[in-house]
Amino acid sequence: MFLDDDPDYLEMLAVVLPQDWHVKLFLRPAQCINYLLQEPPFWEADAWNQQQLVDQWREGKPLIPQILGYWARYTERYAMTRVFVVDYSMPAMNGLQALAELVEWPGSRVLLTGQADEQIAVQAFNRGLIDQFIAKQAPDISRRLVSAVSHLMSTPNARHAQTWRATLRPQHSTLLRLPSVARELAAFASKQWSEYVVIGDPFGVLGMDAQGAVSWLQLETPQGLNALAELAEVEGIAGAGLEQIRSGRQLADIELRQALGRAQPVQLMPAFAMGQNGELLAALFPVPADEHNRARIQGYGEWLRRQEQRKVEG
Repeated sequence: MFLDDDPDYLEMLAVVLPQDWHVKLFLRPAQCINYLLQEPPFWEADAWNQQQLVDQWREGKPLIPQILGYWARYTERYAMTRVFVVDYSMPAMNGLQALAELVEWPGSRVLLTGQADEQIAVQAFNRGLIDQFIAKQAPDISRRLVSAVSHLMSTPNARHAQTWRATLRPQHSTLLRLPSVARELAAFASKQWSEYVVIGDPFGVLGMDAQGAVSWLQLETPQGLNALAELAEVEGIAGAGLEQIRSGRQLADIELRQALGRAQPVQLMPAFAMGQNGELLAALFPVPADEHNRARIQGYGEWLRRQEQRKVEG
């Protein structure tokens, strides 16, 4: 969401911002603030829904089918504003005054500043009032703005991350906190999916792209390869397939199949290393299309096509 008192600037943003973003453009602070103040109950409901999935997992219900059902049922999450960009210099109220009205709103905040406002922005950043500030007069303002907003949108919501962290074993959390693993996993996820969640049972990442296609990134430690090969042997994999697993060249989708309650043959996919020293191995498996259809998942891209075209509002 963008708030600026310059209609020409907002019209420019409507054109240059990525077309796969859901963008709202506001001229008047009061209307914009009122819109954002309607959102906290939806954020709270979404957090509660996700917590319910974890609570039911603790009672024995598999996580992956639950997440697919959540993605299918709660498409209103697409409409929640993740990042609010506001101009500091406005006649009715300045940008920091507008942000001060949004104490309960949990999204990220970006302040656009003029040359004379930079020190104010630095102080606001140091006090935690904003997540980033950008000089509006910068010659590459569009590129910097897109980069900043993209980064903030790809940053996991802290409350949601805490909810899902409860499904991880301590060794999982330790591995995911390694800087090289965290960096490579985030880069992979941002290219592959529009939405994803890291879980510990089974250990991996369930993600969905903008078209609604779901895939599973299985994560395995090198120390766990022999145990995985033993499970694969029980499932009918033999000879060269078992050697591929033991050597870390391929992984098997056994836990994914178990979570989905599927009886189809085990699938092997090429593995690749994650982390500076190959602390994790990963392999990407498609989640069968009939699982999507059963859950009737609507991807973000389909939802976005149904929204009204960008326009500057009051």
